[in-house]
Amino acid sequence: MFSLTTIIFAVATSLLCGGILGAFLMFALRPQEKLNRELETQLMDTEERLREYQQEVTQHFVETSELINNLTRSYRDVHEHLASSALKLSNAEISRQITQAGDGKLLEKKSDDEQPHVQAPTDWAPKKPGKHGTLSEAYGLSEDEQEEDQTLVLQRQA
Repeated sequence: MFSLTTIIFAVATSLLCGGILGAFLMFALRPQEKLNRELETQLMDTEERLREYQQEVTQHFVETSELINNLTRSYRDVHEHLASSALKLSNAEISRQITQAGDGKLLEKKSDDEQPHVQAPTDWAPKKPGKHGTLSEAYGLSEDEQEEDQTLVLQRQA
């Protein structure tokens, strides 16, 4: 059927075509691999630059916070220095006005951790001994009205 020469020629031709096709595919795919490696390298470089940038931003805000705290402390120190100098160097009337304007707290040295003291509202109405203040439930009632109120309360409880 087929001669030995024909078979050898077909095998050699097939090997040659396979080699050429393999070489072509290898060279055709190699630029894609090279492009993939370049993209991976570029991605890693970009991620590293992003991490560095984030670190720089964090460091910037930490330093800014420290500088603002220092500025606030310096401002408070200057204000306290001016207030104490004004009290020492001015006459009695100006010293009294400065003390009243600052509610007497201009010279109080506060630590950095101490929070200002907040007081609940107090009863500011002047009262005489034995009388009720403005915030009292019985304020403004005469003694007769108070006795009537107490009697009503006792009747309701009974």
